[in-house]
Amino acid sequence: MNQINKEDVKQEVFDLYDDYAHNRLDRRSFMQKLSFYAVGSITVPALMSFLMPDYQNNIQIKKDDLRLKSTYINYDSPKGGGSIKGLLSMPTDAKKKLGGIIVVHENRGLNPYIEDVARRAALAGFITLAPDALTPLGGYPGNDDTGREMQSKRDKAEMEEDFIDAYNYLKNHKDCNGKVGVVGFCYGGGIANMMAVRLPDLAAAVPFYGSQPAAEDVPKIKAPLLLHYASLDTRITGGLPAYEAALKANNKKYQAFIYENANHGFHNDTTPRYDKAAAELAWKRTIDFFTENLS
Repeated sequence: MNQINKEDVKQEVFDLYDDYAHNRLDRRSFMQKLSFYAVGSITVPALMSFLMPDYQNNIQIKKDDLRLKSTYINYDSPKGGGSIKGLLSMPTDAKKKLGGIIVVHENRGLNPYIEDVARRAALAGFITLAPDALTPLGGYPGNDDTGREMQSKRDKAEMEEDFIDAYNYLKNHKDCNGKVGVVGFCYGGGIANMMAVRLPDLAAAVPFYGSQPAAEDVPKIKAPLLLHYASLDTRITGGLPAYEAALKANNKKYQAFIYENANHGFHNDTTPRYDKAAAELAWKRTIDFFTENLS
């Protein structure tokens, strides 16, 4: 299959993938529209392969990393999906109780990228819990396309309860110091904002390219916020000015960063939307922010 360079791919292709990844295009329509950009030796299958995540070769922290205690647990979510599976991780050499971080997946369940992010955060000195909202349907199925289909079938309000209960589980965990924050990506970014609205004791929230809460809900936010957005992600970033205006009007503590020439999903290092410089800077800011607020 042809090797494709990211620099040779038009922005419209990434925009099409964004529509596909967020269920605004079905697979057939996506491939039809993609055919307009299959030029010369670059075929539609080659473009499809280029755009899809590569989990096998892009995991930073392996499952069996000896620096971590990482295991799957189940916690109760009575108003949500019942018994929810999650990946619980913490450093093996922890000598004291740690700040907690809920890591919220995209719109496709607990895939290898989000598990990797949870392990990265744990290695930075936290206890992390990455829930799988697909648990009631059998869990993340092993591929993102099916995962997206499954997640679209779950009740949105019940999924919100799954993450609220994850917070309560981690806050009361014997190895947690009681201070819990949240980081979420895409769908998870919206969940991070939701948790900031609903949880007055939330210690910190870091939405990556997440949908914003309604302006009338902003006064309920108590947690400090660190907001990450991508300049090319006009769909989500377009909502930032109104969100900032509401945050300022209500004297909320927040920082917002827009990463230039970056796409939605720029932190995900398993896809070509990954922007190394933006991702590394955003992650450093995230860990520094959690260190400040969860100690």
